[in-house]
Amino acid sequence: MSSLPRIATVVGSGTMGPGIAATLARAGVTVRLYDISTEAIERAEAAYGVVQGVLAAVDSPSAPGGSVTFGTDLDASLEGSELIIEAVPERLDLKQKVLADLEARIGDEVIIATNTSGIPITTMGKSMTLPGRLIGMHWSNPPHLIPMIEVIPGEDTDPALVEKLIGIVKAFDYVPVLEKEIPGFVENRVLYAILRECMALLDEGIVTPEGLDACVKWGIGYKLSVVGPTRLLDMAGLDIYQAVSGYLNKELDASTETPKLILDKIAEGKLGFKSGAGMYEYGPGDVDAKRKEIITGLIAARKTLSSIPEV
Repeated sequence: MSSLPRIATVVGSGTMGPGIAATLARAGVTVRLYDISTEAIERAEAAYGVVQGVLAAVDSPSAPGGSVTFGTDLDASLEGSELIIEAVPERLDLKQKVLADLEARIGDEVIIATNTSGIPITTMGKSMTLPGRLIGMHWSNPPHLIPMIEVIPGEDTDPALVEKLIGIVKAFDYVPVLEKEIPGFVENRVLYAILRECMALLDEGIVTPEGLDACVKWGIGYKLSVVGPTRLLDMAGLDIYQAVSGYLNKELDASTETPKLILDKIAEGKLGFKSGAGMYEYGPGDVDAKRKEIITGLIAARKTLSSIPEV
């Protein structure tokens, strides 16, 4: 019997909402995507059409009966829902307010999963009457293309809920990664450790952005996409790791603040794709072309990686 809920609600359309909704719907779930803003819902509907095409392109498993509706009526969006995925912006005060509001409108048996990318689940649950029903369900962006979800219980999360959510994730053919609660969770902690060293290398003038991207894409990313870091240690030899880490670790950047390079860019209004400039400069049409290039690459990579047995 499928572990999937019959009806699920995604609260917050934003960057992740359409991809999460489309992934669940393709697996046969009736999904309601809610947002407080009519404009946000209209953008989500437009994005949903694109996401559907991407899921078809990666041959994502599909099941009959799934659908997505979009709306700004919260009570209507929650009616009959068995799983609520909170995906509002990363502000603790906002998330706690939303969680308290949700609890007031639903039955005690309904699961609330938060897509927070790093706020402690236990802290979020402080605003709740039943914190045992709250669990972390962190999708990686773009959620419809990266088939891995971090499952993070808080101190008060019902243990039975952990197994239930793992079953749900497996039921739509994603890989659940059970983690202990820690700020940033595992994926972002590893990513930000890499980014910290990358920014330090750029700030010191050791390498250009183009050179850095090529080095990480082909020298690190290529290998790690097939062989995870712990398996890589076995492949290279733990004695080799000891020899290199013995002199290299103390040379690595250990800053605890946001890099000056990034702060300077922000002060100049250079925020990345959204502003037309960031670490790179973008001319007319460049951002749309780059987005398409990235999605095309992710589709190809997922197809290839899906065909390779776990290493």
